Amino acid sequence: MSTDALGNPVTLEPGSTALAALDDFVEGFIASEARAVNVLSAAEDPSPIVQASIAAVHMFAESAAAPANAQPFIATALAGAGRVTSREQRFIHAVAAWVDGDVPRAIRLHEEQAREHPRDLASLKLGQYHLFNRGQSAAMLRLALAALPAAGDVPYLHGMLAFGWEQCHGLEQAEAHARRAIALCRKEPWAHHALAHVMLTQGRISEGHAFLQDVSDTWLGLNSFMVTHNWWHQALFALELDRPDEVLALYDRQVWGVAKDYSQDQVNAVSLLARLELAGMAVGDRWQDVADWLAPRTADHVLPFLDLQYLLGLARAGRPEADTLLRNIEAHARTAPPSERETWRDVAVPAARGLLAWARGEHAVAARELGQALPRMLEIGGSHAQRDLFSQVHLDALVRSGRLEGAQNLLLPVLRQQPESRRLRRQADQLLAALGLGDVADHFR
Repeated sequence: MSTDALGNPVTLEPGSTALAALDDFVEGFIASEARAVNVLSAAEDPSPIVQASIAAVHMFAESAAAPANAQPFIATALAGAGRVTSREQRFIHAVAAWVDGDVPRAIRLHEEQAREHPRDLASLKLGQYHLFNRGQSAAMLRLALAALPAAGDVPYLHGMLAFGWEQCHGLEQAEAHARRAIALCRKEPWAHHALAHVMLTQGRISEGHAFLQDVSDTWLGLNSFMVTHNWWHQALFALELDRPDEVLALYDRQVWGVAKDYSQDQVNAVSLLARLELAGMAVGDRWQDVADWLAPRTADHVLPFLDLQYLLGLARAGRPEADTLLRNIEAHARTAPPSERETWRDVAVPAARGLLAWARGEHAVAARELGQALPRMLEIGGSHAQRDLFSQVHLDALVRSGRLEGAQNLLLPVLRQQPESRRLRRQADQLLAALGLGDVADHFR
């Protein structure tokens, strides 16, 4: 029997030549490399694990059409599941549950896999993906910890551990695992990403900017999300350092344009443009180009985190599709799978209304609706750094609707955590002046 790149036995059909393509999926997926999609070249190979891997690649499109595109491949995998190993069977059934929209079942299977076959790191990373999208950070960390005794030699596991620890606010542990991953393999972009999160959270702005610049030479051959998202993080550091020209250059050259049709590249673009505007910087006509790619997304509803950013981008571009998307979000909230319905109804709907109101200058409405959603925003997924956009919009809405005391109560604690941030310092000085405290602003530094 053959084994994959991590030593897991795989069952291939007689005469199959798909092992190299399967290894590209397994190792490419956990390494955030574009070669993971090479498994699509083996579409004619009936080996069940190959077919399930192809189905997973289709699902990562994060589009309304993804389940239908994945269905033929997962059907072939399921038909042959009786003749493969228990590990392969569990992976096949986990992907099938994802295709069917039963993410809780998929998560349970990935958790079982981490205990029974801890070197199946493709399964583990897929499980972390689902948990991340549901805001279940502790479960992300548990999943990776289960694999540590058997797979501690794999740098990419330490990257997964680093991000799990960071999302659970274990910043020292996150940094230790990120640095361990980088020591094992300098080109470990997920570890770079986790360490950028740590440095941003701890206010190590200049250090974070220098660190990402230093490792950016390794960001070759990555999937579009990983390369654009790490440059997005570099842009955040530059934004905190009040370097608008650098941020716009990173947006134009690195963040937007790699794969304009991909969901994650789109939300990177929306988020960065919105943050630039919140920092008082003009973005020109950039919203229009992004909105052209968002307009077909009004009926997707793959993840609430994605829908909210699609809506914001459409609204800032002044597109009527923003109203269509809001109506569709409200309708979907009534019919979403039971495990997701409350999050769509109680978090995504008010957040969507608030974002649309903010984009149109209705700041009192934006403050009210976002204020309702923010305490539970974790449930829509995304990282701390990504969800901070919604907090920034809420703060801006408070200021613009005259609720200065509330804005001061939110802004100054954040400034205390980010003393290097020139952006926050400037915003705080303006707010304190409006409150009649400009003469004592230095005491808040």
